[in-house]
Amino acid sequence: MSKANIIRIDSVDDERIAAYRDVRERDLVGRQGRFIAEGRVVLNVLFASSRFAAESVFLRENRLAGLEDLLARIDDDIPVYVASGDVMDGIAGFHMHRGILAVGRRTEEEDAAALLAKMPPAALVVALCGIANHDNMGAIFRNAAAFGADAVLLDQTCCDPLYRKAIRVSVGAALKVPFAKAESGTAMIKALENEGFDVVALSPAGRVDISAVKRGRRCALLLGAEGPGLPRELLERLPSVRISMREDFDSLNVAAASAIALHRLWQAPE
Repeated sequence: MSKANIIRIDSVDDERIAAYRDVRERDLVGRQGRFIAEGRVVLNVLFASSRFAAESVFLRENRLAGLEDLLARIDDDIPVYVASGDVMDGIAGFHMHRGILAVGRRTEEEDAAALLAKMPPAALVVALCGIANHDNMGAIFRNAAAFGADAVLLDQTCCDPLYRKAIRVSVGAALKVPFAKAESGTAMIKALENEGFDVVALSPAGRVDISAVKRGRRCALLLGAEGPGLPRELLERLPSVRISMREDFDSLNVAAASAIALHRLWQAPE
């Protein structure tokens, strides 16, 4: 990478880093087709992605010396802004202890039906209803990547997988695993069934243990939010499975449950 790409920022008012100003507030209101990636691992995933592109990078000056491998992957036309810790914190609005940020550009999102039409003959999909917690969303994406899920589908009540915290918790998996939104849980299930997927709903009240599932070549795992769980109409129409546990404890965190269930489905014979 050319040293000409490194641009020194000495003022919190510098308009060149406007995209990084007040990070948490901008997280809440959206970035008009862009997102913030944070940390070395996540940026490595971003630069390797064919689905997303980096527009700029913003680094704390004391991180430069240890980032030769990362900097070598940055195209010459991408500006790399560098600032002191105080200036970076002032721009971001809080202490950026990692000191490694990038702005990524979203691609045009396809709908659930279009994404499913591209799935291979044998595929594993994660379907989500009402997952509104960014930590859970990121962890589910991380588990989906770890256990070979080909895609993640979300209903309209789910939070954004490209929210900064969700990407960070996913360790970049939200930038790797393809995802798409459906208008509703019912529409999502219909799209899966139209493409020949067997859908199993995970619930503490599931009819059979996950270990008894005989996975077909195309399988989708449906997960709901902690507390309310999956909509009743979906639980009533779909095969439901549970993760057996002690009788004096009723449920797991949805992200932990997704890991156990996906591991089982990943290993199950097709």
